[in-house]
Amino acid sequence: MKNFLAIDTSCNYLTVVAVKDGQTFSTFLPDCAMKHSVSVMGAVDETLQKADMTLSDCDFFAAVVGAGSFTGIRIGISVVKGFCLAFQKPSLSVTSFDVAAYNAIDTEKKKALCLVDAMHDCYYACGYDGKKVALSPTYLSEEEVLALSEEYALFSCAQLPIEKKAKVAIVDPVVGLKNAASALGEKGAFGDLEALYVRKSSADLNRAGNE
Repeated sequence: MKNFLAIDTSCNYLTVVAVKDGQTFSTFLPDCAMKHSVSVMGAVDETLQKADMTLSDCDFFAAVVGAGSFTGIRIGISVVKGFCLAFQKPSLSVTSFDVAAYNAIDTEKKKALCLVDAMHDCYYACGYDGKKVALSPTYLSEEEVLALSEEYALFSCAQLPIEKKAKVAIVDPVVGLKNAASALGEKGAFGDLEALYVRKSSADLNRAGNE
């Protein structure tokens, strides 16, 4: 297994995972909304200290590229791009959906629909059959998610409002980030980091409406 550092600033929480010589070290801040920019480097330093590791020890760096918070996504990508440039190491994109899918527990339903809260009773979603994407990232209403729950088991890394109407398995974002980055890194799925914006920002939507 390769050594790496992975960062997730896409949601309200903040996750930093370091893998060194097959061992996993992490820092997890459960409520970091609007504070990612001031917390991420401290979390990176804390995680590296736990691992007795330096950035130069990493074979690659990974960032969660979305879906999620527009600002949070950009922060994580910027930090990881900086590390890659400074140490001439490859970058790896992990999606918020990968984090849930690579940690999804076995259920009677073979397919997993991984969800991220998009607010206003809507969700970013991606469907998996095993570890293969069966439904590309999309933006769904609560009613559409409920309809798909007949076919898919629902998974998320955070509590969701839809839990009042459907069963959602809440999975560990630390385990999911580690598993996803490890698996994708072993596959050599490296490349440029590009934000996954399933839906345009409110500003873009308002701008389009005024044109």
